[in-house]
Amino acid sequence: MSATVIDVRAGLRPAEPAMARTDLLALREKASGRDAQGILEMALCGDFQGRTAVVSSFGAESAVLLHLVAAIDAATPVFFLNTGKLFGETLRYRDRLQDVLGLEDIRSLAPGSNARAALDPDGTLWSRDTDACCGFRKVAPLAQALKPFAAQITGRKRFQTRERGLMQPVEWFDGRFRFNPLWQWSQSDLAAYAAAHKLPAHPLVADGYPSIGCQPCTRRIAAGEDYRAGRWAGLDKDECGIHVGTDGDGI
Repeated sequence: MSATVIDVRAGLRPAEPAMARTDLLALREKASGRDAQGILEMALCGDFQGRTAVVSSFGAESAVLLHLVAAIDAATPVFFLNTGKLFGETLRYRDRLQDVLGLEDIRSLAPGSNARAALDPDGTLWSRDTDACCGFRKVAPLAQALKPFAAQITGRKRFQTRERGLMQPVEWFDGRFRFNPLWQWSQSDLAAYAAAHKLPAHPLVADGYPSIGCQPCTRRIAAGEDYRAGRWAGLDKDECGIHVGTDGDGI
């Protein structure tokens, strides 16, 4: 699946509408100096009210962003990619956060039966081609679900990967604006916020999984390893492909 990729150093591609270029620059200026709540208010209020969705994995760090979103508008659509390969703990954690935070509109996305029959009839595609597996289980369903929306919100942070270190608080990706309110948060910032607000932790974190994706492609990490070392271990891959781009990849 092709995607419009934007280089933040150059703004938008020349082919993009001039209005989008102007709006992106204006949004970045407006976001400058704002904290996470301020960036979320930009994404959920005013011109974007009712036109923005959150993309959440309900993983190890998701509670912080979802708590911030719920404080502004608990009815914000939250897209959850139920790939059919998730840990049972993640599904139960989603349900718990929905209850604790009062989230009113969680939408589970999954590939249709026809796609599964054609692309992964025996459910083992992950073992042969992880990119193809992520493509039809995550990228395609999310792209379809986001079509009616003008913007999306992610929980990506600069510290997570080298590529994400290039992200901006507001970006343009695949035809819509992308808000990254936690872009400058550190792991200690996340932990402090979760503790201050008594947010429930994903149960797998205490079991050695600081970064959590699909069960076949996630392992515990050993002492001293990078916290994302358990994702697609042994492969030249550290993103699922949902938010590819030179401005930082993944959720």
